[in-house]
Amino acid sequence: MTTPAAPRAILFDLDGTLADTAPDLAAAVNLLRSTRGLEPTAYEILRPTASAGARGMIGASFGLTPDDDGYLALRDEFFSNYEAAIAVHSRLFDGIPELLAGIEAAGLQWGVVTNKSKRFTDPLLPQIGLGHAACAISGDTTAHAKPHPAPLLEAASRLKLAPEQCWYVGDDLRDIQAGKAANMLTIACSWGYCGATSPESWQADYLFQQPAELLALIQAALAGDALAA
Repeated sequence: MTTPAAPRAILFDLDGTLADTAPDLAAAVNLLRSTRGLEPTAYEILRPTASAGARGMIGASFGLTPDDDGYLALRDEFFSNYEAAIAVHSRLFDGIPELLAGIEAAGLQWGVVTNKSKRFTDPLLPQIGLGHAACAISGDTTAHAKPHPAPLLEAASRLKLAPEQCWYVGDDLRDIQAGKAANMLTIACSWGYCGATSPESWQADYLFQQPAELLALIQAALAGDALAA
């Protein structure tokens, strides 16, 4: 495959891409169950839905959708549970610290574009080692959340870059849809949660199994640009 033009910035989804936040999300929804005298939902059931936040967790654990009676009350209680214990078990995925260090060493910027609301993004990032992101766009930063391109376009604007100078990395179909709509090169990461569909079907520009593969592509793109100069 042809090496792409070098980026000026790498933008990342958060949950399932940079950080494994599923354990704390699962704990928040299982606290809902325990306070109601219910057995916990198995983590293996909850983890694949983590990128969908409250909707995914409550759907998997209680079988409710946002249109169902009782969903909103559960959601608000879930939010309170999660906010109170937001970074107990959440950690960066293996290889992410090295990837971010490599991006910075190459003189590039990196940022976060997540559908998580600002209420959770802002306190979480510094607690898991991401407080130095060049930008952090949450699901409620713009009028639309992903798969709409607005959050990605806002990130590019804050970095003072054209969208096509940015790459977007995510573990959900919505991430790839948003990146394509924003005219960014898209990378699907199979180390994340990936949801109900296989990342091979998302038509991302690249699909990687490990963060090191992304760093290698960045370095190859930079080297290619340097040779062409």
